[in-house]
Amino acid sequence: NTAVHHFEELIAGRPYSIEVVAVAKDRWRAYIVRIPGVPNAMMPFYGTTPDQAAAELRQWLTRAYKRAASPARSPVRS
Repeated sequence: NTAVHHFEELIAGRPYSIEVVAVAKDRWRAYIVRIPGVPNAMMPFYGTTPDQAAAELRQWLTRAYKRAASPARSPVRS
């Protein structure tokens, strides 16, 4: 039996459920649990502990929301 760690996060005003499972010694995989109406990550995030793996996913989501919220940059013209 593999232990599953659950993290409930509020990121950019949206709730996320993150699950983390062991995949090898000192290697944990974090992923977003499917919730109706909420998109899920297409790739897993890894760390040496459950907390670190969940933090990697949390940080990526935070950066993605910040980037999406920033004004579009105009292309550089030569």
